[in-house]
Amino acid sequence: MLTRAITGFLFILTIIAGIYFNQYISMALFTLIVLLGLDEFFGLVKKSKEIKPLKFWGTLTGFTLMLILCLAALDIISTKIVFIPVMMIFTTFLIELYRKKENPFTNVSYTILGMIYIVIPFAMLFHLGFYAQNNFTTDYSFQIILGFFIMLWTNDTGAYLAGRFLGKHKLFERISPKKTWEGSFGGALLTIIAAYIFSMFFTNLELHNWIVIAILVAIFGGLGDLVESMLKRNLNIKDSGNILPGHGGILDRFDGLFLSVPFIYSYLYLIS
Repeated sequence: MLTRAITGFLFILTIIAGIYFNQYISMALFTLIVLLGLDEFFGLVKKSKEIKPLKFWGTLTGFTLMLILCLAALDIISTKIVFIPVMMIFTTFLIELYRKKENPFTNVSYTILGMIYIVIPFAMLFHLGFYAQNNFTTDYSFQIILGFFIMLWTNDTGAYLAGRFLGKHKLFERISPKKTWEGSFGGALLTIIAAYIFSMFFTNLELHNWIVIAILVAIFGGLGDLVESMLKRNLNIKDSGNILPGHGGILDRFDGLFLSVPFIYSYLYLIS
């Protein structure tokens, strides 16, 4: 328990410090997490006898995609350069053609899945650091990113507490037997309260937008947890890794982020 508490504290402190100071430290932090996540993902799926992803190529392509999207958000390079990682993604098919492995399309699918599942959400989250008052700008602010992380953690905490003390009706027993509807509603309520508090101090978004983001976090953050549980069940593993003692791996800690960020980004993009 002590190890879990210390790890959790250091993890939260690292995330907050990384996104608070400036955009370059934030980019470096997210890129590091992406690299660790890709390594963990490909390492997990390689344990299956039927799946042999292109680990090196997938990691290199994912890193290139993340770097270019972040530099484009910083307005250092043109978004046109995105054609480079796009071509690298499609080159995956050609590399697999010459590998002569069994289940080639399964290998390609899992390789590309790792890039989409891990890289795109973190690139989108970084870009949200340049969103303010219904527009993307060139000025970085930690407000939306920090608010997102705190709401994600709040949702997890609220769901755990409400589920533990009030939970009776199973939410998705086939995938995660411990999750309940009561826990989900408890997490959502606490997250909306957090969003209301953020609106008083963080001015990059208006109250109604904070509330919408809170609802998206509550819905898709919880579903992201279930999706990651589905992946682990498919691969017959308990934790995605052990890089965070007492907390599992990168995929375990950011499961809610992978699914919720694309919906939050899409919402803010559509209203801009």
